[in-house]
Amino acid sequence: MTTSDHDVDPDAPAQGGAHGAAPGVVISDDPTEAGDPTVDRLARAIDPPGRSERLKALPGRALDALGASPLEAWVSLAVVLGCVAFVFSQLGPGNIFSDSTPAGGDMGAHVWGPAFMRDHLLPSFRLTGWTPDWYAGMPAYHFYMVLPSLAIALLSYVIPYGVAFKLVAISGLVTLPMAAWAFGRLTRLPFPGPPLLAVGATAFLFDRSYSILGGNIASTMAGEFAFSISLSFALLFLGVVGRGMETGKHRALAAVLLTLTGLTHLIPFLFAIGASLVWLVIALARRTGWPLRVWWLFGAGAVGSALTMWWLLPFYLRSPYMNDMGWEKRTQFVDLLFRRENLDGGLSDSPRIELVLVLAFLGLVMSIAWKRRTGAFFVLASIGVAIAFVVVPQGRLWNARLLPFYYLMLYLLAAVGIAELGRTIATLVARDPSKPPRSITAGTAVATCLVVLVALAMPLRSLPGGSVQADGSYRWLFLSTTDSSFLGSWARWNFSGYENKPAYPEYHGIVSTMADLGETEGCGRAMWEHESAHDRYGTPMALMLLPFWTDGCIGSSEGLFFESSSTTPYHFLMQDELSSAPSNAQRELPYSPGAPTQTEFDIGVQHMQLLGIRYYMAISEPMIEKAQASPSLTEVATSGPWAVFTVADSEQVVVLDDQPAVLTGVDPGHGWLDAVVPWYEDPTQWSVFLAADGPDEWQRIAPGETPERIPTEPVAVTDYEAGTDTISFQVSQPGTPVLVKTSYFPNWQAEGADGPWRISPNLMVVVPTDTEVTLRYGMTGVDWLGWLVAALGLVGLVALWRAGPLSFPEPRSWRPRPDSGPAPPPPGLGGDLASPGASGEASAEAPAGRAPAPDAGVPAGAFDPASVILAEVPGVAEPVEGPAPDGPGSAPGPDGPPTDDVSPAHGTAPVVDPVPASEVPASEAPAADPDAADPDGGSRP
Repeated sequence: MTTSDHDVDPDAPAQGGAHGAAPGVVISDDPTEAGDPTVDRLARAIDPPGRSERLKALPGRALDALGASPLEAWVSLAVVLGCVAFVFSQLGPGNIFSDSTPAGGDMGAHVWGPAFMRDHLLPSFRLTGWTPDWYAGMPAYHFYMVLPSLAIALLSYVIPYGVAFKLVAISGLVTLPMAAWAFGRLTRLPFPGPPLLAVGATAFLFDRSYSILGGNIASTMAGEFAFSISLSFALLFLGVVGRGMETGKHRALAAVLLTLTGLTHLIPFLFAIGASLVWLVIALARRTGWPLRVWWLFGAGAVGSALTMWWLLPFYLRSPYMNDMGWEKRTQFVDLLFRRENLDGGLSDSPRIELVLVLAFLGLVMSIAWKRRTGAFFVLASIGVAIAFVVVPQGRLWNARLLPFYYLMLYLLAAVGIAELGRTIATLVARDPSKPPRSITAGTAVATCLVVLVALAMPLRSLPGGSVQADGSYRWLFLSTTDSSFLGSWARWNFSGYENKPAYPEYHGIVSTMADLGETEGCGRAMWEHESAHDRYGTPMALMLLPFWTDGCIGSSEGLFFESSSTTPYHFLMQDELSSAPSNAQRELPYSPGAPTQTEFDIGVQHMQLLGIRYYMAISEPMIEKAQASPSLTEVATSGPWAVFTVADSEQVVVLDDQPAVLTGVDPGHGWLDAVVPWYEDPTQWSVFLAADGPDEWQRIAPGETPERIPTEPVAVTDYEAGTDTISFQVSQPGTPVLVKTSYFPNWQAEGADGPWRISPNLMVVVPTDTEVTLRYGMTGVDWLGWLVAALGLVGLVALWRAGPLSFPEPRSWRPRPDSGPAPPPPGLGGDLASPGASGEASAEAPAGRAPAPDAGVPAGAFDPASVILAEVPGVAEPVEGPAPDGPGSAPGPDGPPTDDVSPAHGTAPVVDPVPASEVPASEAPAADPDAADPDGGSRP
């Protein structure tokens, strides 16, 4: 295009032009030349700038919009950032950015995982695989969520590993208030609702009634940081679903968010799927378009789920090989849902559940009065989760893991109640109920935020100028409390790291000793005596990091991913025989009462030999004495209170003296465990191993039957070598069963041998067909099927993106007037349950296609932060995604079908996400439109 030197006649007849430009309009390419704003917007709509130009323009446009934003926008920004800053400050920024190795609870053992992924899986271009580091080997990330560890691994390439780990670990905590605010914006909750949702989410984070279930700070410090991250994704997903149920848009975005939720943690993924159905129930209030909304949700859900199938499908189909720790269903339903009086030791009902329930009831009432979809969602979701908590049966899904979702819904519903109470007061005191005073709604947000943050900070004892009194109470200004929160000390303990613990020299000493033994005596697995006092190192699980500190040379018999290996129960039975104070972590196993006797200890030594354990590490005097008395153990080193012994006859590959017996009618899960544990506990039965399958010539027996001893041909095994996911050896002649003391999993494949098959307790057996045998952990048909479904999901994602939005019909009122249509609500009230865009915001995405007033443009203050999530560049026309519904204001665009947002004077207007009408200064407000949405949520009378 070129610049014209003559004036443009606005009344010139249509002539067309390059790129379909408006008639008579000549648009300059010179960005420095001033022009008519309306013409400029029209030019961008007809000939939009390239993606790179739009991305470059985004920061400037956002800053310009923020600079002229109304009071509500600045209050929202201050409240949300204040919540985020408060959460971050309580976690100890100094420790977070220190290059220490995180400790504390499960988190101190999680340190192993991302480092293993970075050093072994990613170089092999894999996200899942095999590790020999824990439990005689186990599938790595086959049964544990991938994305958080992947994020840590990738980030550790550019910043220190400890810092990368801590930043990712807290990311779910600092983003949850932002996700809650975004949920409010996406579901069109009017101000001050969205910022108060951030406040409600912050209160949830500091809930001290549970410490391992997930979502809050206590659970995150205990190691459930993947849950916290997934919860933020889940809340964003549900917000996008809420918006999509209105507009028909954003199916592809919802699918991506569901995928991120599922690959980060499975339990929030299940919650997200279940809670998304609540939006379908709420959509019934519109009385029209429900099948289309079902199709919208099905498309987004199916594609989002398919994209997770490269991990989720093998997870599900191989789940019989998972271990079940036997978590017991919680049955104190009334107490945990409504009272929280009988909590585990060290926990407290803070914030008080009675207060949260009262405010949540206020939210219920206000949501009914104002007809708020957002409040209705929280009500129905909380009821659904509470019912699920009661009815979910005993099984792998521990019903207590559902409680965080119930509590979060209550906190957010309470925030809705406070927000709508503030709006109600503002409406009642206003001269014009349709224009409630902005100072009251803004004051509601600010005052509530300050009250909540002070209430949370008092037990944390972290307010500036506060002091601890002689009686142990904490005082700040005129406030005083005797309550003391453990959350701050937990964060300091975790993030100060192993290196800053008083017992670090002792811990460093034993780790260094084991590393030295690996060099002198050879690498191998280590069984270490358990005692709760190991917490002085940073966590009772500190020695699970032996492979982390020794670069995989010394493995640990115990690891954090208890469910990932079917060898786990046999480890805990062995630990019971070799520890003065065993953890007995897995339920329903035949543990012996009290400290082990010498006979029980000797059986434990035989178990170490069976499982190929090379080193035994004892710390208590009774265990050291018993180890010194055992002829199969040789003391080779000491370090502080520790004594280290080598275990004789613990070769990794041995020939079986007798032919195995195949168990029939046994499932690979509980059935296998029940049949094998009696065999494992009685070494006199070990002459004949029990197998899950094998050659036809092997005998078949039912569980409990005594097998016949059938001797095998003796052969020699030599040249054993093992890598991360490979095992090789040679035999003097083929045909004799060989026991491989590595945990079984179906992905193991053999070359030069038949098998491998599962053999008691959870090891592998092969029958060589050649003198050279190699086992590799590879891909199976289950894995390839998962990747195929994920690839189809990627195709579906592209299809959703290209298909654009669905066109929903206009909602119908439940009480229409025969003469003049739907009855208007009272001034200042109204609702959003049956009217698009009516949550205190005029919707640019309303299906009816209502248009802004001619020449009104987009006020500089009409910056909607949600548009950063849902639009490419505010103020730049979106491409037409599909046919818009016919209705007032719909007209053919210059290059395509009718669009929703059309100005009669200028053709297609830019698609933006406008600010609520109540937030636009009177001087900038467009002329009144009798068909426009009322700023408070209803139709103007």
